[in-house]
Amino acid sequence: MTDTPSDAPVIAQKAPYGVEVAAGRTYFWCACGRSAKQPFCDGSHKGSDLAPVKWTAAEDGEVWFCGCKHTGAAPLCDGTHETL
Repeated sequence: MTDTPSDAPVIAQKAPYGVEVAAGRTYFWCACGRSAKQPFCDGSHKGSDLAPVKWTAAEDGEVWFCGCKHTGAAPLCDGTHETL
C-alpha cells in the first residue's frame, strides 16, 4: 500500500459495524479503512485524498456503519460487502 493521493479505501472488514448512536450526536465515519478506531476516523487518512464522512444521528438506536468502505450509501452499510 502506498500513501499516494489516489489510494483506494482499504477494506476494514467485510461486514458492517453495529453501533448504538445518540440523537443529535455527530460521528465521523472512516472512509479510508485505515483507522484503528473503526468504524470511526482517527486521522489515518492523512496523506491520501480520502476524508471522513460527517454524520449526525437523527434518533437514538443501533445503526449499521459500512465496514468494507465501498458502500454507495456512505456512511451506512448497503450490502456491498456481500459482493467483494
